[in-house]
Amino acid sequence: MPDEATPEHADQINIEVVYALPSDQTVLSLTLPVGSTVLVAITHSGLLEKDWPDASLRIVPGETPVGIYSERVSYEEPLEDGDRVEIYRPLELDPMEARRARARSQKFKSGRRKSLKSGDAQS
Repeated sequence: MPDEATPEHADQINIEVVYALPSDQTVLSLTLPVGSTVLVAITHSGLLEKDWPDASLRIVPGETPVGIYSERVSYEEPLEDGDRVEIYRPLELDPMEARRARARSQKFKSGRRKSLKSGDAQS
């Protein structure tokens, strides 16, 4: 009779593989052997073979960034029960460039740029 504290399948782990696209999110639950890696999980998910509408969405092992719970890891990272493997898409815009664009947009929303700080008016 098995001990209640011992999992029924101690040689397996349950994990999720997640890939978020601009239009939808894929979340797959998988049961894998203990000792499986991120690459094994992604391979078993079927996402490597999927025919993506845009070539930039293809997952390339070793190149496409991956993580576990928002922490970047390698494809050889061993998984633990309950892990959430995340596949990251390439950035469409560099975060610093996006910030600069927002700042430029805010400067010109008032209609014109202010060349003098308030209180620095000249007579």
